[in-house]
Amino acid sequence: MGIWRGALAALLLAAASWAARADAALDARELALAEQLRCVVCQNQTVAESNAPLAADMRREIRTQLAAGRSDRDVVAFFEQRYGAFVHYVPPFQPSTWLLWGGPFIAALAGLWALLRALRRRGAAAEPAVLTDAQRARAQALRDGEPLP
Repeated sequence: MGIWRGALAALLLAAASWAARADAALDARELALAEQLRCVVCQNQTVAESNAPLAADMRREIRTQLAAGRSDRDVVAFFEQRYGAFVHYVPPFQPSTWLLWGGPFIAALAGLWALLRALRRRGAAAEPAVLTDAQRARAQALRDGEPLP
């Protein structure tokens, strides 16, 4: 009878260990997905970072769907269908977001072009001035230390 108790205890311990590992894997997937999704209330935080009640509901929904066996892609698609592409913390590169991804580069190139153009104009306008004979004589007098008339 002692062997059976030992075997049963070992079996229960193994089951508890397996369940803990399964919960840890589920927790890791939930956290990874929560870090990919934007809190639609806070807008500058991920669902994982936010303390808003809606973010807590979103985390609960992620966990429920993962426990039901849905894939990560299915869970993200669920939230995208509900809240739109804005729910992605890092928006996907697609035609509707090209301006979002390319906008900073376009603005930087436009600024560089404007700077170069302004520098060229300044260089063209800064041609050396031709001094008159009176101005040269006055400059020579100042340089020599003579009093000005």
